[in-house]
Amino acid sequence: MTQPNIVLIVADNLGWGELGCYGGGALRGAPTPRIDAFAEEGVLLQNFNVESDCVPTRSALMTGRHPIRTGSLQSVPPGLPQGLTRWELTLAQLLSAQGYATAHFGKWHLGDIEGRYPSDRGFDEWYGIPRTTDESQFTSSVGYDSSVADLPYIMEGKAGQRSRQVKLYDLESRRTIDEELVAKSNEFMNRHVQAKKPFFLYLPLVHLHFPTLPHRDFAGRTGNGDFADSMAEMDHRVGQVVDEVSRLGISDNTLLIFCSDNGPEFRAPFRGTAGPWRGTYHTAMEGSLRVPFIARWPGRIDPGRVSNEIVHVTDIFTTLARLAGASIPTDRPIDGVDQADFLFKNESKSAREGFIFYIKQEMRALKWRDWKLHFYWEPEVNEGKGKLESPYLFNLTRDPKEETDILVFNTWVLGPMLRMVKAFNDSVESFPNVKPGAKDPK
Repeated sequence: MTQPNIVLIVADNLGWGELGCYGGGALRGAPTPRIDAFAEEGVLLQNFNVESDCVPTRSALMTGRHPIRTGSLQSVPPGLPQGLTRWELTLAQLLSAQGYATAHFGKWHLGDIEGRYPSDRGFDEWYGIPRTTDESQFTSSVGYDSSVADLPYIMEGKAGQRSRQVKLYDLESRRTIDEELVAKSNEFMNRHVQAKKPFFLYLPLVHLHFPTLPHRDFAGRTGNGDFADSMAEMDHRVGQVVDEVSRLGISDNTLLIFCSDNGPEFRAPFRGTAGPWRGTYHTAMEGSLRVPFIARWPGRIDPGRVSNEIVHVTDIFTTLARLAGASIPTDRPIDGVDQADFLFKNESKSAREGFIFYIKQEMRALKWRDWKLHFYWEPEVNEGKGKLESPYLFNLTRDPKEETDILVFNTWVLGPMLRMVKAFNDSVESFPNVKPGAKDPK
């Protein structure tokens, strides 16, 4: 089979309940017709799971490893060691070695020092922000002092060259960045279709991360405020990429994925929703873990599929690497499993039954089949009880809001779940975790 093109679009903090195809759309003040139509052409996952925050999810996606293993636990101030050490192997590196052209257009958040930019980590080229979107507020903040806090910039770079600052990342460029990212993405695809070279396009959009501000062309479009206008813009931007894939005549040989990196925003006035699930990102609730995931590949993925099977963000690494013909590293634990049969051969069952879930250094919860076990309890951000003397157990099918602990009636579930914990702890003993803030190997 000819190596397929891979387009991976990742929204930022898009909750499970925002899109029309997930029960939101017009109910959230912004119909999402382009993404809804895209979902009908492929598979929609109802149980795709991510990490608690931007950095750990992106780390898991790029390495196939739980963030506790890589030391990529949460973002830190500019210029300090953060993200991935150069010992980690990225998905882009594996695909590049298989002859793929690789590009990153969007939010990186896995290292903002020389040697850790996208163009240092397997991407031929990149354009976007090295850290996060809330920095666009810096220059508008009362008392901001650029002599002690770095000015935020949109940057760009190419493999083998130093990345450079392009322009200030302020509230106005926050409004226009997704338009730029999509334009660069479409130009990249066009260029490599002409060159007859397979490509991996990683497009981590900025919407809907706060401050959730739409492009001026979309401001006031819905009549329901900036958040809804931004969702309408995001739907349009995804549609632009889908249209370009069609225009280039490469749909049948292109795997196109759209997903989110985290659960919904919780900050007013940019409050998001996880639909039937409780909680937001920065917690271990289902509203944090479950996010949208849609994949389309005509001829390989049956249209109109909907599945509640468990898939984890680490699986993207393993599945895409093997799809491209790359070998999975054997000198370190890889937590992602190959979901090719489930996704591309339309098997009914996922290749995984569950996963562990950390926030920073603490194992907060784990999922297995329809069960969820919490070791800490924090149903809302910054409103936690801390570690529980006895864990809480929920059946997510019968209790999607995680309201009634039923451990005392279902202690049998502890057997398979705690074996998962032991297996993970044993692997850490054999392969110690990278410490947060670790320096790059020499």
